[in-house]
Amino acid sequence: MLELRPNCEYCDKDLPPDAADARICTYECTFCADCVATQLHNVCPNCGGGFEKRPIRPKTERRPGVSLGHQPASTQRRRLNYDDIAAFSAGVKDIPPAER
Repeated sequence: MLELRPNCEYCDKDLPPDAADARICTYECTFCADCVATQLHNVCPNCGGGFEKRPIRPKTERRPGVSLGHQPASTQRRRLNYDDIAAFSAGVKDIPPAER
């Protein structure tokens, strides 16, 4: 089950569980669509992978125990730990995510 992290790790924009502009990598690193496109160039600065749109967890319980109310989103905010983001992205962005 996804953590549904509450913010963009680059710009710290709020990304609530129903945010249509949330993007994640395979490790659930979470960024807003704007940062992915303009700052990160579809390169996760943590793992080097690409991004996909983060799914939205249903608010309404349509199956027993399965909803945002039963599996709430994370409240732990995260920030990047790296300073070389631009150089890292530049060195990887031309390699398709499936080949990284």
